[in-house]
Amino acid sequence: MGHINATGLSWTVKGHRLLSDIHLDVRDGQVVGLLGPNGSGKTTLLRLLAGLRRPDTGTIRYDGTDLRDLGRRALARRLAVVEQDTSTHDHVTIRQVVELGRTPFRGRFGALTPHDHQIVDAALQRTDITDAQHRNWHTLSGGERQRAQLARALAQEPREILLDEPTNHLDIRHQLELLELLKNLDVTCVVALHDLNLAARYCDHIVLLDHGRVIIAGSPEVVLTAELIASVYGVDVLIDREPTTGTLRVTYVAPATLATR
Repeated sequence: MGHINATGLSWTVKGHRLLSDIHLDVRDGQVVGLLGPNGSGKTTLLRLLAGLRRPDTGTIRYDGTDLRDLGRRALARRLAVVEQDTSTHDHVTIRQVVELGRTPFRGRFGALTPHDHQIVDAALQRTDITDAQHRNWHTLSGGERQRAQLARALAQEPREILLDEPTNHLDIRHQLELLELLKNLDVTCVVALHDLNLAARYCDHIVLLDHGRVIIAGSPEVVLTAELIASVYGVDVLIDREPTTGTLRVTYVAPATLATR
């Protein structure tokens, strides 16, 4: 497992500040949810954490090592990223996509070993996509592509996974299976989510973003309050406990009044 620490992150594009003074501390094995409306900075923050963008200010550390001091290969051997939009060549099969997860552990022209194939098989099975592994990418639904990308990430055997809206395109069953899987991986996960109830059920810690700033961070009980949701999302809600699981439940009532916001 891995520890991710970010301090004082900011990022600006064409004079527009997208992130400001972000502090984030993700402990070993936690599932940390990034919540916030569209445009709040969730995807931008994930891209900074992944090293896909360099922050204007601040530092990002993995197990105490500055991200800038980690080579691309070393980072790929510990960190997996599942983005929202994925594209690849039509003739590639699901299995070939998942096999890409073994790239950081192979030589430049090295073939997959029996050990690699075992890891790929396990990743396909854990994401419930084994039966479709020989299908071409262009024949897949959005949900199947999402599960294939998660399988590729698992094939990296990562210490940390960053996921941007991984439940998009998934039916209810696969949404629950995916988050149950993340919860039980013993891998540190940072996941951007829209569904507040899924975040309440599966996240150990939640970071609420708005206009590129952290509004509050803490347990679901601390973050998911009626007042904060009305202020950030502009929606009046009722908060109670789901009777079967005992987790927090958010019921949307109506757009928040101007007096509430």
